[in-house]
Amino acid sequence: MRIIHLGKIVPLNLVLLLLLLGVAACRGEGRTAKKLAQDSQLAQESATGKSLDGGFTFNAVTLDQTDERGNAIWKIKAKQAVYSNNNKIAQIETPIGDLFQDGKLLYHVTGQQGEVHEDGQKVFLKGNIVATDIQNGVVLRGNELEWRPQEDILIVRNQLIGTHKQVDVTAQEARAFSRAKRIELIGKVVAISKQPILQMRTEHLIWEMEKEKMFSDRPVQIDRYVGTAIADRGVGDTGEVDLKTKIATLRKNGQLNVLDPPLQISSDLVVWNVEGKTVVSDNPVRIFHRVQQVTMTANKGRVDLEPKIAYLNGNVYGVGKRPPSQMRTDRMTWFIPTESFEAVGNVFYKQVDPPLTLTGPKAVGQLKDQTIVISGGSDGGRVYTEIIP
Repeated sequence: MRIIHLGKIVPLNLVLLLLLLGVAACRGEGRTAKKLAQDSQLAQESATGKSLDGGFTFNAVTLDQTDERGNAIWKIKAKQAVYSNNNKIAQIETPIGDLFQDGKLLYHVTGQQGEVHEDGQKVFLKGNIVATDIQNGVVLRGNELEWRPQEDILIVRNQLIGTHKQVDVTAQEARAFSRAKRIELIGKVVAISKQPILQMRTEHLIWEMEKEKMFSDRPVQIDRYVGTAIADRGVGDTGEVDLKTKIATLRKNGQLNVLDPPLQISSDLVVWNVEGKTVVSDNPVRIFHRVQQVTMTANKGRVDLEPKIAYLNGNVYGVGKRPPSQMRTDRMTWFIPTESFEAVGNVFYKQVDPPLTLTGPKAVGQLKDQTIVISGGSDGGRVYTEIIP
């Protein structure tokens, strides 16, 4: 079976001659929509076409499009194609096809219906769409597909579901860019990584396939699941998940609520190593213990979720509510389960009941029972105690 490609470099008289020969010789030749337009003029005097409501019907047809170099752009087989002279569009039934970029096969696509515009630069498919990315293994399902080869955009929309070995996604629309190896997900996006189970919710998500990263420039929520239950939840004005390193990053009003220990960690930069079980911020950070009712702030900090130790550096300030107390220091190590601490550098401690103020180079103690020991440190610094009657 011959497939005749219609390109801009082919003379019109040669095309018409080939079409005349092709129509007489073979019903299943390849056609672009423009070829169908020319074939429809010949179909009135041949057995290959049948007029239907002002259009012409072609059965078991193969449509294709090539670029100026002869490289395939797309090739679609259809059970039936109906060409309309009025709107210059070929309507196709049960399309199955391949989409190409730079001569390479990119996607295998199927649908229930479709249409091809006469210029061949737009292909639409509708109904039970399945688009398989041959290079990356992503499968996009929806009810509408649009292929714009000149813009290197494949769009799948309307009840979008995407599956991949690393992550599953749902959204209102997906836009795949093959050269950039990027997929943009738009509208009510939910992305779930499989190991560990992280669920990412946002309105706009960019999935960089080669870098194995997903990031959003919109408000985002990231949940870590244990089984079917949410264990930890992070939110931020923007955020990203590195699917390879299992690190989630929250920026601009970032906040991570951890189940165990029961902490709320807030900063404009929260770096959450999910598998490493650490949370790090090099920006000013606030840590609130929801049970102990203790709040710590510092210029930067790190929390090891196992063995539940927080390390705070620079302008450390702590406030306890039960009982009321305050502490300032340069550096602090906070042993969360025992509510004990070690503070180094310019330590200031104050409690209300009984009234007491302590200052010194170093301190250890427990906030919950107000047991504090101030020492002079290795440099012999002075210790001051003030008891307020």
